[in-house]
Amino acid sequence: MKTDFVADVVIIGGSTAGLSAALTLGRAMRRVVVLDGGQPCNRQTPHSHNFFTRDGETPAQLLALGRAQLQAYPTVHLQTATVTQAARKDDLFQLTTAEGQTFWGRRVLLATGVHDQLPPVPGFAESWGISVLHCPYCHGYEVSGQALGVLGNGDMGFEFARLIRHWTPDLQLFTNGPSTLSAAQVTQLVAHGVRIVEAPLIEIEHSKGQLHHLRLAGELRRQLTALYARVPFVLPGTLAQQLGCELTEQGLIRVNEVGQTSVPGVSAAGDNSIPMRQLALAAANGSKAGAFLNNELIEKEF
Repeated sequence: MKTDFVADVVIIGGSTAGLSAALTLGRAMRRVVVLDGGQPCNRQTPHSHNFFTRDGETPAQLLALGRAQLQAYPTVHLQTATVTQAARKDDLFQLTTAEGQTFWGRRVLLATGVHDQLPPVPGFAESWGISVLHCPYCHGYEVSGQALGVLGNGDMGFEFARLIRHWTPDLQLFTNGPSTLSAAQVTQLVAHGVRIVEAPLIEIEHSKGQLHHLRLAGELRRQLTALYARVPFVLPGTLAQQLGCELTEQGLIRVNEVGQTSVPGVSAAGDNSIPMRQLALAAANGSKAGAFLNNELIEKEF
């Protein structure tokens, strides 16, 4: 690609939201560059679910299909690159990659996803997305009715356990230390058959990511099919901060209903800006953000 090429939109992140936006913009005959580092957060998830017409396919299959279909649009360019620097230069945005390349765009779409901060529990990272799960709507059907656990405490642990209890009567809530549940919450959980375990979590015993036991302090072991957990996350890199985007209290990029951030010319879509992490929602947000970026450019040009 020529160094003096100026894209209408540079999309940073080539997973579900980014490729959906690229498709919308490509069909609007916009010059688009998609820069992606190749590390989607669901890369070790064996199957993706709750995605209309693609239920049960792997994330890799979905991305490969998306990239292949974008080949039909000559104004869309896909490139493997990790963007490390972003800045506004007059009416354009300058994006610099770790590989030493520079790209220019009239608009920028941040579709970077998030980076999960997994606890340093042996077996946790290896099982994340396989049998240590974050979303019952994505993965709950496949393990429904089986022995499940929830890792959590206090209000969050109570709400998560109440949600997962819908999928199985065989549920344990692991508070990973002294319980901070209220007496009323304990009463409700026990009334619905949820067992509360306070022993700290020592290890997730698994085979190639498939959990079979939790090892707890006091030489306790509990057999489980899957464990639900909500882990903290951060935005990958500091691109949103470099561009001056406002963040929410949860650390997501603040956007309006069409994906526009607090910075004119910069939009965001996908997991970095919506609290509910699902492929269908990421795709919808990417498509919507792409359409409104095209509308922005039309208003400027017309």
